[in-house]
Amino acid sequence: MANFAKPSAPRFSVEVYQNEFLPEGGRDVHAIVTVTSTGGAAATRAAATRGSAAVVIMVDCSGSMEYPPDKMRGAREATAAAIDTLRDGTAFAVIAGTHVAKEVYPGQGRLAVADAATRAQAKEALRSLSSGGGTAIGTWLRLADGLLRQSPATIRHGILLTDGRNEHEDPAVLRATLEACAGRFTCDARGVGTDWEVKEVTGIASALLGSADIVADPAHLSEDFTLMMENVMGKEVADVALRLWTPVGVEIQYVKQVAPTVQDLSDRRTEAGPRAGDYPTGSWGDESREYHVCVRVPAASVGQEMLAARATLLLPGAPGEPPATLAQGLVRAVWTDDLVASTAINAQVAHYTGQAELAQAIQQGLEARKMGDVDGATAKLGRAVQLASASGNADTAKLLAKVVDVVDAAAGTVRLKAKVADADEMTLETRSIQTVRVKKS
Repeated sequence: MANFAKPSAPRFSVEVYQNEFLPEGGRDVHAIVTVTSTGGAAATRAAATRGSAAVVIMVDCSGSMEYPPDKMRGAREATAAAIDTLRDGTAFAVIAGTHVAKEVYPGQGRLAVADAATRAQAKEALRSLSSGGGTAIGTWLRLADGLLRQSPATIRHGILLTDGRNEHEDPAVLRATLEACAGRFTCDARGVGTDWEVKEVTGIASALLGSADIVADPAHLSEDFTLMMENVMGKEVADVALRLWTPVGVEIQYVKQVAPTVQDLSDRRTEAGPRAGDYPTGSWGDESREYHVCVRVPAASVGQEMLAARATLLLPGAPGEPPATLAQGLVRAVWTDDLVASTAINAQVAHYTGQAELAQAIQQGLEARKMGDVDGATAKLGRAVQLASASGNADTAKLLAKVVDVVDAAAGTVRLKAKVADADEMTLETRSIQTVRVKKS
C-alpha cells in the first residue's frame, strides 16, 4: 500500500486483499482493491470560498406530476431544501423538465452563485413550477451539461427527479446523451411514486457515476434531497481514475465496483499507454469504496511468482501536466503445490463475489416474476434470500421479505407472495445493487 497525496488534499490509500497463491497451471487472479479517502472535510471547508462545486437540479414538471398534487408540491419543497443546503460560493441552477428543458433559475444560460440572496431568489422562482407536457430526459441532461460546462468548478454534479417514463424521446437519444455527458458531470437520479421505469433511472445514475433510489412517498423528498446535497457538498476531488497496469501476457477479465454498490466498470476503460487502462471512479469526499479486479495470467510452474497488476489512483493534472498519483497497490500471483494455500478463498473476495451474485439474483428473479415464470422467480429470489442471510445484508433481506414468504432463509426456500405492492417491488429492484461491507472479525 502506498499513499502519494499532498498533505493539504484529501489523503487516498489503497489496500489489496487477495489469495495470491495459485496451483500449477492456475491462471485467474482475484483481488479486492479497497480505496479510502480521508481528510476531505477540512479541505472542503477550505475550498468553500473557491467555488469548487457546481450543481444543477432537474425537476420533472410533466403532466403526471400533478397526479396526485403532492408530487409537484413535494418536488418544490425538496428543491428548496436542496438549495438551502448549498454552501456559499457554489454555482447552481434549476431546470424544469418536460418534453423540453427550461431554465427556472437563474436563467439566460448561466449559473448563480449561492449566497443568502440567490438562495432566496431561487426558492421564490420555484413558485413558478407547474406540471404540464411530456418527458424527454435527454433534453434536461443536455441543458444541465451546457450549464455545468461553463463552470470552472472541480465538482460538477446534477440531481434529477422524475415520476414517469421517458416516453417523448427515442431511447437511442437518451443513450447518446448519457455517453456524451459521461465524464463531464456526475448525477444522482430519483424516481418519485411508482410510475417510472427502474432501469431508466438506474441507467442514468450508472452512466453518470451517481446514485439511484426510489422515493415512493413524495413527503420524503425533502429529506432525500437534503441528504443528496449534503453528500455533494462533501465532495472535494473529482475525476479520479483507477489505472490498472498489467505485464505482457496478462488479460483483465473485469473490473467492478462492489461497495457501496455493484457497478461494472469493465467497458468504461480508457487506454492509457502500453498495457495500462483507466477506469472512472467519479468524485470523492471522506469515504471508502471497494473494487473487484480479476486478471488472467499466463500459466506457470510451481515456485514462480509475478506482479499480476498494479492499481494506481490518479488525479488529472492541469492542461499540459501529467496526472498526480494519489495511491497505489499491487496484485500478485505465486504458484504453489500447497493445496490448502492455493484453494483458500480470500474472505473479502468471497464476500463481494456473493454480493454481486445477490444483486444479479434479485434482478433476474424480479424479471422472471414479471414474465410469469414462477419457478424461475422462486429459484432466483430464493437464492437471493440465502445470500442476503449468509452475508448479513439485513436491509436487502427485509426488502426481499416484502416480495416472497421466507420459509428457510439459510436454505433459500421461499414462496412468491400472491400480491406485492408496486413500491415494494420497485424498491427491491432499485436497491438491489447496494451491498454490505465485510464483517469485521
